[in-house]
Amino acid sequence: MKKTNQSSIQAKMFNFAVFELVRNQRNSFEPIWTVDSWVKLLIWLSLNCGLSGEKESLQSFADALGSTLTIRMRKIFFERTLEDLSLYLIADPSEAKVFVMPVASEISLTYDRCKEALNIVGLTARVITDSSQWEEHDQLIAIPWNSSESGC
Repeated sequence: MKKTNQSSIQAKMFNFAVFELVRNQRNSFEPIWTVDSWVKLLIWLSLNCGLSGEKESLQSFADALGSTLTIRMRKIFFERTLEDLSLYLIADPSEAKVFVMPVASEISLTYDRCKEALNIVGLTARVITDSSQWEEHDQLIAIPWNSSESGC
């Protein structure tokens, strides 16, 4: 097997393992859907890589991850696909709004389905649930965070 092919397989395996780890652990750090939960995940990963919990060590860990990997991990951390509802949800507290969209274009996007999705993932208490304050775009509903929840 060629060296480049081996490297490609190793890179794919690394990505798969890291992203599965994030998916499997993202609900373990309370309160979920917060910057605090994201930071707790990074600290947990750092400690499990043999680093100390000191600021300098954590900074070294963050530097070693690099921005590309960190951005991809954060994306997975704050997004969910709800297969039963055929909805995709993005709820990064650094954004002003939570975004809900259908997985497929033929799926109808309704306020009731969005409310059900928010309830399933535990976001109901963190967002404005009055749908009159939601923004409806073509195949996307933007839901504002409660004022205390956004802004990382």
